[in-house]
Amino acid sequence: MRFTASFRRPVFDSFGRSARLLLLALSVTGALAGCSDDDEPAAQPPSPAKITVPQAALHPEGIQYDAATQRFLVSSRTKGQIGAVTDDSVYTKFADDPRLVSTIGMNLDFGRQRLLVAVSDNGANVARTKPETQRKLAALAVFNATNGSLLNYVDLGGLRPDLPHFANDIAVDGQGNAYITDSLSPIIYKVDTQGKASVFLENAQFSAGTMFGLNGIVYHPDGYLIVAKANDGSLFKIPLSDPAAFTKVTNAQSLTGADGLLLLDPQTLLVVSGGQSTVFRMSSTDAWVTTTRTGSFATGPSSPTTITGRNVADAYVLYPYQATSPRFAIVKVGF
Repeated sequence: MRFTASFRRPVFDSFGRSARLLLLALSVTGALAGCSDDDEPAAQPPSPAKITVPQAALHPEGIQYDAATQRFLVSSRTKGQIGAVTDDSVYTKFADDPRLVSTIGMNLDFGRQRLLVAVSDNGANVARTKPETQRKLAALAVFNATNGSLLNYVDLGGLRPDLPHFANDIAVDGQGNAYITDSLSPIIYKVDTQGKASVFLENAQFSAGTMFGLNGIVYHPDGYLIVAKANDGSLFKIPLSDPAAFTKVTNAQSLTGADGLLLLDPQTLLVVSGGQSTVFRMSSTDAWVTTTRTGSFATGPSSPTTITGRNVADAYVLYPYQATSPRFAIVKVGF
């Protein structure tokens, strides 16, 4: 095709047809190039079955999966810091503060880019524990989920200064209010998005004596909390609009030792029982008036604590092993 001849001719229709033919040819060539195998979206690697992390004596208690950065975030009873773990077992420090004696449960509030962390002191962190905080500290630390900077630190134990305290797990409702369980006192705290703390619910039914009581907690999108009591395995349904009207979920399956909870969907709850070395899959068809076991996953003698969701279908349970262990593990749950 000789463009010089076309340019000299006064018939612009001829040039238009030639130009259109050229554009068509270029389009076809580009389309063929676009079909190259090299330009196809890379397939995502399958999520690993187990991630073993060679970090000595970290003893993580809480875990969350950050889909934006494709990594897990873990807490630490013995060091207090928050760490990040990639699928290739690389651990890096994500956040820290001298007030983080022991970090326990966590909640990654994706929409507000916040990482909420329960802070306690049971003496496990020998570098930071103090007589005035041991079994008395309960706090909520709020971090920027992107860079790990501390946004807020909220005292909870001061709401009931004469009681023992151990802030354990966190749920966040649709408005951003956080609910935190206390395992040594029969209390669930509430912290609003402005950082104002209050006692959401206090009831003698949550007492466990010298044992751990309230533990895992999740928010159900229908407007209530589901809370586990570790010493006897009870599950409670607590409406946000009227917390005093809470009810005990009827359940024939023993959940003694219940720790972390994960709501897979409105009808399915995963319950980690460290005492039974099992993750139980519980289901309900009546809005958590009753529940039945529909599956279980044996963890072995790994002292499993809590669990997090990854992508749509995967759930991962945390194996901290012993407090002096040279490693910890993050394991995909299968039923």
